[in-house]
Amino acid sequence: MTTDKLILRLKAIYDEMVQAEPFLEGLVAGIAPKYRPSAKNLYRYLILRSYDLRAIHDSLSELGLSALRTSESYVLSNLDQVLQNLYRIEGQHWDRNQDLDYIGLKKSKNLLRKHTKELFNRSNNKHRTEIMVTLPNEAAEDKDLLRDLIKAGMAIARINLSHGDVAIWTKMIEHIRKLEKELNRMVKIYIDLAGPKIRTGDIEVLSKKGTIKSAISIKAGDRLLLSRWETKGQNRESEKDGSDVRRKKVSVQLPQIIADLKVGESVFFDDGMIRGQVVAKNADEVELEITEAYKKKLAARKGINLPDTRLNLPSLTEQDIALLPFVCANADIVGYSFVRTPEDVEILYQELAKYKRPDLGVVFKIENKEAFENLPLIMLAGMKRKSIGVMIARGDLAVEIGFERISEVQSQILWLCEAAHVPVIWATQVLDNLAKTGIPTRAEITDASISAKAECVMLNKGPYIVDAVRTLKNIIIKMETHSYKRKSALRPLNVAVRALQQFNIP
Repeated sequence: MTTDKLILRLKAIYDEMVQAEPFLEGLVAGIAPKYRPSAKNLYRYLILRSYDLRAIHDSLSELGLSALRTSESYVLSNLDQVLQNLYRIEGQHWDRNQDLDYIGLKKSKNLLRKHTKELFNRSNNKHRTEIMVTLPNEAAEDKDLLRDLIKAGMAIARINLSHGDVAIWTKMIEHIRKLEKELNRMVKIYIDLAGPKIRTGDIEVLSKKGTIKSAISIKAGDRLLLSRWETKGQNRESEKDGSDVRRKKVSVQLPQIIADLKVGESVFFDDGMIRGQVVAKNADEVELEITEAYKKKLAARKGINLPDTRLNLPSLTEQDIALLPFVCANADIVGYSFVRTPEDVEILYQELAKYKRPDLGVVFKIENKEAFENLPLIMLAGMKRKSIGVMIARGDLAVEIGFERISEVQSQILWLCEAAHVPVIWATQVLDNLAKTGIPTRAEITDASISAKAECVMLNKGPYIVDAVRTLKNIIIKMETHSYKRKSALRPLNVAVRALQQFNIP
């Protein structure tokens, strides 16, 4: 692509950003002042990424210019500099718009660093990426475990309100607050709201041996009824001619989803191990055709994912609302599960306003397809508060969008959050095998090294969790000497130095 064509293409993008400025002023009016430059940059990034830039990248690289590939956090400034250099090559003067706020690389890094510090409140650590650990219930009685975790590098303790009770959670928090003083270490308390849990109901079926089982048999090609009414589940029974006497059936713990499901939509059970499609429905139940079954049994209380369905479920449940006084009294950060839309953000903020905790950080858990698709709007709505973050909850997200897309989608979430200068928590199955067995897999070590691109990495509980924290800390420290986000730091490589020494050039 010639230089004049590059100028034409990039000037069109620049002009669209300039023309959006009056709209942006209105957009950021309701946003916290500290986030207004970030909100503008996010919107400009959306404009940039609405174009196909592939041919432009290669042409810019041929000229030795920035290829726009890693400019998420300073979009307008980078585009302006590229245009300025292209005009110089052509021997022309670039007349930039002087009325716009230009965020450069240095300022963008400072903004993200500031937002991260305010969310996690850490200033003297040796590494940029923090470590969060999900606490097991036994931590309420095992102060030594908490001490070891803090010494190993845990900066944020996560309490999941889906497990345990107020007495257990309170003991954990009391231990941590005492250990902070004992060890002279600051530890943030992160409390996850449970949110609505879509699961199969109780199952009690009689096996051929006459014993009660809490699962029904399942295989590809089966028809399964998913009922809004409480049932203990049932296996299929048929006549000799193959006609049904009874059909396979399970209930769902949130019966209102039956009304939202439509024919043709997908229904996944047990982390996607059993997959079906709605082929018929009435007011009380839907009929599924099982398309894939990687397990032979569908058990009680297994998770259900609905990747195609627009649900009319509240992201904030009655139980969540009832626990908000406890959360606001004890947490530094609250995790918002099942958030899907900017309207969900408003609902949480209205409830939090009752407790006068403007300093309480809020993390939006991106764990479903709808939340990913609405992420820019969710962050813009979230920017009304002082301190926010985003968690990439890769478990449920991978089930909903497909395992073949999770790598692409988690990268896109990182880019969008970098454009918004919003800190990211990289979560789910990080060093999982190491935490559970004491032995890491090669794949999870590679995954952990990628996690250093985030501002925080979450580890789940396991017998070897302290070892996992130490390992992750070492990986993060090493990786941060090589790169910042998607930018290579280009520190001297020992392999390069040694190789040059072998040439013995005088």
